[in-house]
Amino acid sequence: MSSPSTLDSPVQTQTRRRISGSTKLQDHHFTRMAIVYVRQSNPHQVLENTESTERQYALVHRAVELGWPGDRVEVIDEDQGRSGTTAEGRFGFQRLLAEVGLNHVGIILGTEMSRLARSNKDWHQLIELCAIFRTLLADQDGLYDPTDYNDRLLLGLRGMMSEAEIHILQGRMHEALLNKARRGDLYVLPPVGYVKSPAGKFVLDSDEQAQSVIRLIFDEFDRLGTIRGVVRYLQTNDIKTPVRPFKGPNKGALEWRRATREVVQTVLMHPLYSGTYRYGHRQTDPRRKKPGRRETGRIVVSPQNYHALIPGHCPAYITPERYERNQRLIGQNRIRNSSRGPAREGSALLGGILICARCQRRMQVLYTSPNKQIRYVCPTGIHDADVARCQALSGAVLDELVTDKIMLALRPAALELSMQAADDLKKERQRLDQDWRHRLERSRYVADRAYRQYQVVEPENRLVARELERQWEQSLRELEALEQNYARFRQTHSATLSAEQRDLIRSLSENLPAVWNASTTSASDRKRIVRLLIERVVVHVHDRSDHVDAVVHWSGGFVSRYELLRPVTAYAQMADYERLIGRIEELRRQKLTFAEIAAHLNREDFRPSQRAEKFHKDIVCRIFRKLKRQRPSAREIAKQDVLGRNEWFALSLAAKLQMPKNTLLEWIRRGWVHVRRQLPGYRGRKICWADADEIERLAKLRNTPRSSWDPPPSAKLTTPRIPE
Repeated sequence: MSSPSTLDSPVQTQTRRRISGSTKLQDHHFTRMAIVYVRQSNPHQVLENTESTERQYALVHRAVELGWPGDRVEVIDEDQGRSGTTAEGRFGFQRLLAEVGLNHVGIILGTEMSRLARSNKDWHQLIELCAIFRTLLADQDGLYDPTDYNDRLLLGLRGMMSEAEIHILQGRMHEALLNKARRGDLYVLPPVGYVKSPAGKFVLDSDEQAQSVIRLIFDEFDRLGTIRGVVRYLQTNDIKTPVRPFKGPNKGALEWRRATREVVQTVLMHPLYSGTYRYGHRQTDPRRKKPGRRETGRIVVSPQNYHALIPGHCPAYITPERYERNQRLIGQNRIRNSSRGPAREGSALLGGILICARCQRRMQVLYTSPNKQIRYVCPTGIHDADVARCQALSGAVLDELVTDKIMLALRPAALELSMQAADDLKKERQRLDQDWRHRLERSRYVADRAYRQYQVVEPENRLVARELERQWEQSLRELEALEQNYARFRQTHSATLSAEQRDLIRSLSENLPAVWNASTTSASDRKRIVRLLIERVVVHVHDRSDHVDAVVHWSGGFVSRYELLRPVTAYAQMADYERLIGRIEELRRQKLTFAEIAAHLNREDFRPSQRAEKFHKDIVCRIFRKLKRQRPSAREIAKQDVLGRNEWFALSLAAKLQMPKNTLLEWIRRGWVHVRRQLPGYRGRKICWADADEIERLAKLRNTPRSSWDPPPSAKLTTPRIPE
């Protein structure tokens, strides 16, 4: 940076002050550069308000008039088309702050102070920097020195007025926008299947095939019940969705694209397809907005908080009742505790609709290896060690019960169901055939249009003729390939059902279990049938028992109750356990072998645990041995009746002291152990007395070296008071 003496003489400085008519200009200001800041709020103003832009660029002459050389004046116009409500994304304003902080700026010029900032935070940050580095501010009304109290006060008021002005303008525009939306006249971008009319409203797409595909999506959702199933159906049958781009070279033109979940979800969840006008379902939450991300902060609000919700305002594809039913089904398909979730491919029939009677939570489905056996488990206590686990049971018996009841319920309507299935299959094939015919019609139109374009071109204009001829040939090849594919489709999917196919459907309806268990019937199909007939099943497993109470809530409000026996791994959990044990003991007292006892149990309809189909000798042997371990023997019962308090048999006392029995008997012979009495009979067992202190003394004696036994001082018996 050059010094003032090398740039200007005192006479030149006085001349500049006289020309500018202000004493605020000092020598140090002219040693730094002047910056002209140019900004328009949006691209529309940049294109339309050209006079305002010219006035801002003309401030360069104002800086020259104030005394700055032309090569010392710099224009910052990087923020054209950006709002001044925030410094975020305004790289020109950020560059201006950096230049001021580096002491490179002597004066900042703008047509209005609002051009620099519409936010008090950003405005006062600029004023503070200008005051620190003694930088002047200038607009069309005057020159301001941030170090002067009066100018600083005036600049603060100008910033407040600028922020208030933008707030008032935005408020007016926002209220006008909301007022238009409340009338149902604000239309932004139409979803698939709709176009914007010249009057600015949404109308159904004029393309017949586009409308047919949208209606097909709703029909398939009624049949399949999941968004994923609809997407898979469209992709499998190569049915493309109609999309009109909002931007690009083909803006507004109809394009056919591969079906995606986003498009199908929009069709199924947007209320416009039921004729309801909606505005404001996505709103900005300032608490979630993060700097540097444009769309951050947008959240989906509940319908009660929409800015506008007007039923029956637009043309519809479906009825409002059908739309509400679809929304309930989509909500139930979500994976969470409060919903039953979609019908998955697992073999468990009651996943999502089985409720625990104790804690009212949905029971989870587990598939145990290696045979993938079904098990329903209540989630209470699984992930929390401090909470006791609730209940669990094998799913095979429960699924078998539900299957039997469903077959019984469907049997009277079997013929009607078969005819309905035939009609549904016929309608589905007709819809697919109609989609193929629409595609063929469109392809023929494209080929005919290419032919007509080729015919009207002048033959001499070979540059254009060759390109049109190539397009015509390409359209003919596409038409030929489409016709071949349609012919193959007609061979495998006839539009009408043959007599043999109808007879097959009718015969299958007479044998519903065969259809239910057929390999072509998927697990998800069975679950959808169960959910159509049953709302929920509530089960209660009795503690330490194989008894289960099941309450089935049928669609329509009917409730049925059932009792069933679940397979258990422990015989103690069986309802007839005591009767089984009593029968085994009775047969054992008759001197029967384990194989003979097993045969008796099978003839008497006793049921083993889930590990075996019938009793055999190994099962009876294990039960009998376990019973012997659990129940005391006659000798142990007699032992409990003979011994008194603090009395021990020699064998039991030796085990208590963890020493050999013969050693304790030697101590008794030497008189080192208190002997209370001896049982009558030949070689009657001696009963010793030892309380806690006596046991402690004997333990010390046990740890005494054998060389000190004859006679050890600690072995001398005291005369304890032995209770009679």
